[in-house]
Amino acid sequence: MRLSALALALILPAAASAAEKLTGEQINRAFSGNTVSGRYTGGGFFTEYHDPDGRALGNNGWQENRDACWITKDDAVCYYYGPPNERTTHCFTVELTDRLYILRNLDNGRINAVATVELANPRNHGDGGKPWYCDGLISRGGPQAPMSRRVASR
Repeated sequence: MRLSALALALILPAAASAAEKLTGEQINRAFSGNTVSGRYTGGGFFTEYHDPDGRALGNNGWQENRDACWITKDDAVCYYYGPPNERTTHCFTVELTDRLYILRNLDNGRINAVATVELANPRNHGDGGKPWYCDGLISRGGPQAPMSRRVASR
C-alpha cells in the first residue's frame, strides 16, 4: 500500500478526473467497520480502523490515535483528534474512483489524501486497553452518525 511520491503524482490527476463524489450515507457505509489507509498529498502514511461506535483507531500519520473519533456529516467525513481541550478537527468530502478514495478538505476543496478501504480491521488497530473518549460534539452529527459515547476499554 506504500505509494511513492512519483506514483501518487501520477495517480492524483487521473483519479481526480474520474471520481464520483460520495454522499454522507455512502461514506458511512464504506468506512464504518473498515480500515481506511492511505497517503497524504504532502507525504506521510495513515491507517485507521473506523469502529462503528465512532472511534478512529490506528495512526493518523503523525502519531498513534488517542481519543480520536469519526463521523459523517452531510456529505463529508469529519475526524476529531484528542481530548476537548486539545482537539483538532478535520473534515473531508470523499470521492471514489475504481478503488481509490480521494479525500478533499471541506473548506477549500484541495486533495488531502488518497486512500483504500480494507474490510474489517486486518491491521488489528485497537485502543491499547485505555479508555477512549468521544464526547457530545460528535453525537450532534445527525441520523447517519455512528453512536458515540465514552467508551471503556474492551
